[in-house]
Amino acid sequence: MLILASASPRRQELLRNAGIPFSVQPANIPEEHRGGETPEACVRRLAREKAQAVAQGKTSSVVILAADTEVVLDLVNGRPLGKPKDQADAARMLNVLSARSHYVVTGVCLRWRNASQEWQSKDAAEITLVHMDKISEAEVREYVASREPMDKAGGYAIQGVASRWIPRIEGCYFNVVGLPVPLVYRMLREHTPEVLAGA
Repeated sequence: MLILASASPRRQELLRNAGIPFSVQPANIPEEHRGGETPEACVRRLAREKAQAVAQGKTSSVVILAADTEVVLDLVNGRPLGKPKDQADAARMLNVLSARSHYVVTGVCLRWRNASQEWQSKDAAEITLVHMDKISEAEVREYVASREPMDKAGGYAIQGVASRWIPRIEGCYFNVVGLPVPLVYRMLREHTPEVLAGA
């Protein structure tokens, strides 16, 4: 059985659309960036920590899938924008992203028991470059008022209203939505194919 360590409705919808059966158990750990950590190192660590948290006390043969997505301007020294704390923070993020390119970085971790019932894990990352058009102040106000940005990394949803400002991406679209489905599928197929047997 695959357990998704996330309450994100977007991640759940992406897995359902891909025909991958799962149940949900959110990890609920602090998502904190450490000084000196690259964005990729940060999301991979957080994905591992989420998977480990959900694995605690599990005795049955389960597979845990955890992920963490961040939006950054710089892949080396960039601090994650995170999710907006309030509407003013959402407006600030959108103004930062307006008329420039940024990266969406997702860390993914699979955790499962081997034949000896020892926990094994594998993590990876997906990076997508997103090009964004200029967003006017009026558009920012209207978009923030819609509340669509409020629980999204970087303060926008590519699959929603914000699609009008994104003319091009380089990389995996599903990664920008919240879960790089092809990467997840490859990892499941390689390490825990039994999860896909009934898919």
